Amino acid sequence: MILFLLLVPHLLFGGLGFENNHNREIMLLRAFDVDPNYIHDEHLNLVLQQKKSPEAYKHYYNAMQSAKLYIPTIKMILSKADVPPEFIYLAMAESSFTTKAFSRKKAAGIWQFMPATGRQYGLQIDDYIDERRDPVKSTQAAALFLSGLHSRLGKWYLAALAYNCGEGCVNRAIDKAGSDDVFTLLDEEEKYLPKETRNYLRKILSFGLMGIDENDMSASGYSYLMNRASLNSIATISLPKGEKLSRVAKILGIDEEEMKKLNRHLTYDFVPPFSKNCDVYIPYNKLNTFNQNYKPCDLTKIYRVHVVHPGENLSKIGAKYKVPYKIIREFNHLKNDRLHVGQKLIIPTTPALIKKYKFTFAKNSYVVRPGDNLGRIARRYKTSIKKLKQMNNKKSNKIRVGEKLIVPPLPLQKNRYTVKRGDNLSTIARRYNVTVKALKKRNHKSSSVIRVGEKLRVY
Repeated sequence: MILFLLLVPHLLFGGLGFENNHNREIMLLRAFDVDPNYIHDEHLNLVLQQKKSPEAYKHYYNAMQSAKLYIPTIKMILSKADVPPEFIYLAMAESSFTTKAFSRKKAAGIWQFMPATGRQYGLQIDDYIDERRDPVKSTQAAALFLSGLHSRLGKWYLAALAYNCGEGCVNRAIDKAGSDDVFTLLDEEEKYLPKETRNYLRKILSFGLMGIDENDMSASGYSYLMNRASLNSIATISLPKGEKLSRVAKILGIDEEEMKKLNRHLTYDFVPPFSKNCDVYIPYNKLNTFNQNYKPCDLTKIYRVHVVHPGENLSKIGAKYKVPYKIIREFNHLKNDRLHVGQKLIIPTTPALIKKYKFTFAKNSYVVRPGDNLGRIARRYKTSIKKLKQMNNKKSNKIRVGEKLIVPPLPLQKNRYTVKRGDNLSTIARRYNVTVKALKKRNHKSSSVIRVGEKLRVY
């Protein structure tokens, strides 16, 4: 009798815990307009059990841990747009909340937008910014997209299905099935929808069911995440053009990698040079530190400054610093490519730029001329067509006049070089890793004028 009395509280609270979980499960299904009886569907429970394997559990909660700053913001944006906040599990199914996620079909970001769809919903995608990777703006676009699907299809689970396979695919499935009932559309024998799409909705619901199961959360050791996520969020700040993220990270006292992770929408370590206002994200608890300590800095103090010398142009300067000439031009607000001797240029040399263009600028380049083909160019540079195609990531032999190709250095022959059409002293000097001044001295030249067919001593 005493043992029974001791067990009563445990049994009561255990029952309350079960009832609490069951009520939450029903609420989750209703948020997606799914019949509550679907909780007993054998295929849903099969997917749920797969997701509860130790390895899958670890991946699930690592994703939650990684996105702890995003989750409150994403849920708030969805709720404001009258989209059930439970759709956060759709983002988890798409990308595991990874802003740098990129698919073979070129979909990117948390919500895996294709470029055309992203632009259709107002996302900026260019050389400097890809807002598909912006956790705030991509979520706003996703909410707009999902709201449109819901208004046309009538139920939230249909909107989720259409997010995966397309609105037309879902409508054809409904017409074929004669019903939009969830049990009917996901029938494994009739296969009205593709297998990937049938499992897609089950995957989303499984993630949601895992997130509300307090017993499993506690048993897995990840229960602290349920409360921790609600205590953290991100704040939006505006930075001037050219500002370096790494400098701001140092001011805030946070790791550069964390700053980069929060701002994957920026291609480089700096705010686009043409941007009037650029949204940048920081941990919310660092907002006061930013407001108190941040002051815009003269760009000449955080980047290199190059003084233009005679004979230089943007391409040469870009090659010297391994920075595309287009970026130099935009950073310095140049209306055209013309330069004058003594002009000062800001050179945004960042690790990301150097890494991205290292291979291109480390090799010689050749500009395709009328009458050229890969065979002729390969013979000129003593290489093979196959090697040229590999160096330039080409699948076919097609080339265009004006196209710039990466070519191997020309082998030295008897210390002499015969000038060819299109050559100048600068290109020859770069090819043989010598200076223009040295070339002129070795060939007794007072000017930079050379003629086609002229033989030059290069060493």
